[in-house]
Amino acid sequence: MSRKKKPLPLLENVTITDFAAEGKSIARVNDMVVFVPFSVPGDVVDLQVKRKKHSYCEAEVVRFIKYSDMRVEPMCRHFGICGGCKWQNVPYSEQLKMKQKQVHDQLKRIGKVELPEFNPILGSVKTSAYRNKLEFGCSNKRWLTQQEVASGVNFSQMNAVGFHITGAFDKILPVEQCHLMDNLHNDIRNAIRDYAYETGMTFFDIRARKGLLRDIMIRNSETGEWMVLVQFHYDETGDEQRALALMEHIANRFPQITALLYVDNQKCNDTFNDLELTVYKGNDYIYEVMDGLKFKVGAKSFYQTNTEQAFHLYDVVRKFARLTGNELVYDLYTGTGTIANFVSRYAKHVVGIEYVPEAIEDAKVNSAINGISNTTFYAGDMKDILTDDFIDEHGKPDIIITDPPRAGMHQDVVDTILRTGTERIVYVSCNPATQARDLALMDNIYKVVEVQPVDMFPHTPHVENVVLLEKRK
Repeated sequence: MSRKKKPLPLLENVTITDFAAEGKSIARVNDMVVFVPFSVPGDVVDLQVKRKKHSYCEAEVVRFIKYSDMRVEPMCRHFGICGGCKWQNVPYSEQLKMKQKQVHDQLKRIGKVELPEFNPILGSVKTSAYRNKLEFGCSNKRWLTQQEVASGVNFSQMNAVGFHITGAFDKILPVEQCHLMDNLHNDIRNAIRDYAYETGMTFFDIRARKGLLRDIMIRNSETGEWMVLVQFHYDETGDEQRALALMEHIANRFPQITALLYVDNQKCNDTFNDLELTVYKGNDYIYEVMDGLKFKVGAKSFYQTNTEQAFHLYDVVRKFARLTGNELVYDLYTGTGTIANFVSRYAKHVVGIEYVPEAIEDAKVNSAINGISNTTFYAGDMKDILTDDFIDEHGKPDIIITDPPRAGMHQDVVDTILRTGTERIVYVSCNPATQARDLALMDNIYKVVEVQPVDMFPHTPHVENVVLLEKRK
């Protein structure tokens, strides 16, 4: 007979005291640290503990006794349920302070390296409609809010288009309006949803791996172009015809879409980099512009999702690199070659390396369409490409720019960088924690001389950080 679990406690009249990691706030009850989402320092609340460990617990607000004077009204009707913009109830100025503190704490606590005084964080030019790309899941399992469950209403429509719920990978929160992108994306997403409802189209069930409508990706650019990619999952005869009918509906309803694509994805996940995409209308790419340069961006391409702020991020990189026109630059994790092409006019030559072959082809095209002839690009796993033999063949870099994924750099990559003995390294990171780990690995040879946090994602706890390292004398 299993032992009955002890009920988790209700914590009453608790004052939220500070911000914590991952967009949560923090309170202290006796000797227990309590992490609380969707709350603000200064709130006085009753908390229901949801998960308890020896020295900390996680809890949710069940009643607000007093609201903090710091609070602002969230702009989104989905705030508090959708986990995407956890700081909408916090003034943007306070968000920036917290992000600056987060970068400092992680570099100091994890990296344990000598640090200079940080430059003030660069806030985002826009705090709404700042994204150029969003993805929406489609599921036959709609997430019901606590209020909807408590209402006792029997919801006949359980199909939904929206965002995945944290901790419930198979459920989708239906999104009516998202403020992160130009409003046309709301019209496109809702039109696809409504057409699917009206025609009885099946929605994907990730557990059973069946259902036709699976995922929607929408991109736009400063040039006014729009890309829409719809993922389907063909189950039975007639599904392809039903999918094409939806694509025709989208094409007729939204002539603004210049790149309309679709794919039949039979995999267990929604990734499509290894799948062949079909163009229904227009091109398989859109163009983005930055600093007088033009960039081709395909459905599989990585491009910074905050276009205006990306310019400021790359401008920091260029300033940190201190190029004179005579340097050989290695741009690691180059993506579509944005940074490589951005700095090329100030360097002698730039070598870009990236894992995704399609992105490398776009990088080459981006150089060609901008008349840039001093770049070369290579596709492959970084730890396999960036070797001593590669450096012997292509030359020892004077400067290395590295912009790895959230996991940071592989140990082999760090080791190879250290062996190059390059004078300066500009390290761009979307995860200061793994950046701090890598800085510690390089600390014997390289010293951190400048740090510049950059906010690319308002209302979220995410922050970019650029670090300049110089070889120790």
